[in-house]
Amino acid sequence: MDRRSFVKTGAALSAAAALFPTSLLAESAKKANNDKYPNPLVPRMDGDVKEFQLFIDIYQQEIVPGMKIHTLAFNNQIPGPEIRVNRGDKVRVVFKNETELNHTIHWHGLYVPWRMDGVPYVTQMPVMPGQEFVYEFVAEPYGTHFYHCHWGTLLHMQSGMYGSFIVEDPDDPIKEQFPYEREYTLVYSAHDTDFIRNELNAMLERMKERMYLMKNGRFDKERFAVFDSKEELEESIRNGYQPPYLVNRRSPSDLPQPNWFTVNGKAYPATPNLYIKEEESIRVRLINAGTEEHYLHLHGHDFWQVCDDGLPIPQPWQMNTIRMSPGKTFDIIIEGKNRGIWTFHDHDTRRVTNNGLYPGGNLLALIYEDLPMEERIVGPMAGKQMEMKGMKADMLPKIALDE
Repeated sequence: MDRRSFVKTGAALSAAAALFPTSLLAESAKKANNDKYPNPLVPRMDGDVKEFQLFIDIYQQEIVPGMKIHTLAFNNQIPGPEIRVNRGDKVRVVFKNETELNHTIHWHGLYVPWRMDGVPYVTQMPVMPGQEFVYEFVAEPYGTHFYHCHWGTLLHMQSGMYGSFIVEDPDDPIKEQFPYEREYTLVYSAHDTDFIRNELNAMLERMKERMYLMKNGRFDKERFAVFDSKEELEESIRNGYQPPYLVNRRSPSDLPQPNWFTVNGKAYPATPNLYIKEEESIRVRLINAGTEEHYLHLHGHDFWQVCDDGLPIPQPWQMNTIRMSPGKTFDIIIEGKNRGIWTFHDHDTRRVTNNGLYPGGNLLALIYEDLPMEERIVGPMAGKQMEMKGMKADMLPKIALDE
């Protein structure tokens, strides 16, 4: 190529760069993307104890532009803030309930003392409105874990009461085998917005009644549906008591039927993206804090499954689709060996919908941020087709809301 042709080509690429809205590759887009990941919670040091403050309140969450719902959120964030500690750290979490509902925190996958496990009426009393509870434990084991409410779990978890808990090790066994430069946390969930709205309102009304009865000394075990033993329950039934499962508030059709599917509290097109560079490796921590099973598939690549429920796998698995059941966590390593913009999505496409409309839900992209300019430009034929449809020819990649 002679100098004139080179300059001409360079000028054309510069012009294209000026016209092409590299929305996914702009610095502003990458900075905004950082806000779509869990916000680290900074501890206060009390001697050798790392103390974290968590509160729960009713919060309005925007799942996608134009779609907001009332949820229950730790520190007004969905997912809740990410807690990161080193293996062996002494941890204290001061939990304040600022709602009119009962709550607890269960530390999913962590080796906490049984009194710290957050199961109401098994390990602790529920944390009632306005109350605090202090959780204390030593951070074990290493790996990717999470925390969530264990009271009214059917409602509270899909309403946003979950967050990541990462136990690190200075001698990271994964980094030794797969040197990675950066990492991402993706927390998956599923939501029935009608169920959340109706059940949240109903629970608030029930709690108002219970609090009134307690204040006036008229609240008993039968009203609270809590008994000291099976024999005590059977005696109450013989005396005419009807347990809640006989006068069920729900029929099977009233159980949650998710119509929104989120990653870090957002559905496509508001989902976070994964950025990578050629020859770079990234670690992605996957957490299923919802009730649905997901089959996460990455286009154009295989990845390495390196941890299962936080535990390093002796022999990592190479795959491009991973099955993630409710409550599971996986860590995967993606190697930057095939530059481009690639889809990472749930292969059960029912989970890639917004209120029944495809595409939506658990859909995001793996983006090579060093993608050459010539690969970002729309080809002449595609550009002409787009112009015929009334679109600008310099608008890829697009946000598609209805296919």
